[in-house]
Amino acid sequence: MPDMSASASLALTHLVPLAKEVDENKVTPGVLGFIVFAVMAVAVWGLMKSMNKHMQKVDFKESPNAKADPGTPTADTKG
Repeated sequence: MPDMSASASLALTHLVPLAKEVDENKVTPGVLGFIVFAVMAVAVWGLMKSMNKHMQKVDFKESPNAKADPGTPTADTKG
């Protein structure tokens, strides 16, 4: 199995000079930031669409017995 720490340190030594070339006063998210934001926006839209579909299936109508006082016996609970 190859030594991962050696390859990680080699990758870091190559990335450090690239980081020095970036103007510290003019840093923007770039294309990668836009892609991540767009993917997250599509995911939220899909989740909301799915939630709306599931909420349409929910029936909120109460049964007539549910309005009665819980302490009073009804025809179903006598016994």
